[in-house]
Amino acid sequence: MASNLTDEELSALRSQLTGFATALGFDQVGVAGIELPEDEVRLERWIAEGRHGGMQYMASHGRRRSRPAELVPGTLRIISVRMNSTAPDAAPAQTVLADGSRGYVARYALGRDYHKILRQRLARLAAMLEVEIGPFGYRAFVDSAPVMEKPLARNAGLGWIGKHTNLINSRAGSLFMLGELFTDLPLPVDTPAKDRCGTCNACIPACPTGAITAPYQLDARRCISYLTIEHHGPIPEELRTAIGNRIFGCDDCQLVCPWNKFAGLAAEPGFRARHGLDAPGLVELFQWTEEEYLDRSAGSALRRLGYARWLRNVAVALGNAPTSPEIVAALKARREHPDALVREHVEWALARHVNRH
Repeated sequence: MASNLTDEELSALRSQLTGFATALGFDQVGVAGIELPEDEVRLERWIAEGRHGGMQYMASHGRRRSRPAELVPGTLRIISVRMNSTAPDAAPAQTVLADGSRGYVARYALGRDYHKILRQRLARLAAMLEVEIGPFGYRAFVDSAPVMEKPLARNAGLGWIGKHTNLINSRAGSLFMLGELFTDLPLPVDTPAKDRCGTCNACIPACPTGAITAPYQLDARRCISYLTIEHHGPIPEELRTAIGNRIFGCDDCQLVCPWNKFAGLAAEPGFRARHGLDAPGLVELFQWTEEEYLDRSAGSALRRLGYARWLRNVAVALGNAPTSPEIVAALKARREHPDALVREHVEWALARHVNRH
């Protein structure tokens, strides 16, 4: 039984873990302890300052986020994994961002939902461990519960938290997704990664909306990823122009990071771009019916928006796009949309084109 493993057996199992993870398509695996005292202080300060915006769940979970054993009783270690997420067949990010007639979707979200990809692999990883040692306690998480995944990944040696608050790996950049297995196995822990950002501040001025307010400080209320994905209401007018053509998430702070010259492409086929979402025309996207949206977002991270917020985001991008008869006509066709959220953003976008002429 797993509870009877000797230190020698646990050390051997840790060595096997790397082989198992590699066989399952993970690009790296590490093991962390469960103590996060400094990160807990930073998180509580961030919430007290209101920088979590409308993500009330960040506050409602209390300290379960920073104390893994309170979330899953019996947890002794966190097995942290990462998987490259950049689609090898995607149009270059900068090319899409430079074309105002096209919509930009964060590169991790072009294919199948990463939650499903990683969660299924984590379940298989746990099953492989059970074959070796018998039943043991575990729970798998992929950005789906109150888990401080970046601090845990840092402590597991997968990378350091950069000045843009994303995890950076010196051999793989930051364009990857994370997952965790909370476990009661007292495995040997890995050495935490050291910060290697140095004097570089490239990510800070690169943020279109100024959400990185200082090194290692992010105000979610200004972050385009938050505004286009997590935020449910109207996007603040003063930030709409800066959003440009970004309709789901934002990669700007990562695109300028010099460490991403080492970023690897996704080997997992599920991350490949679907439905032309790597460089889609905004007018075409705005003309999708709800049925088309549901069909083309099935199994994708885009589904979490819902149709109204999808149209909200595309309307903002259309308002920022170069004026054309096709764009104006597409916006006018949605003027009577039943959802007030959509109508408001359509009127704003139309006003932008009228004011230009």
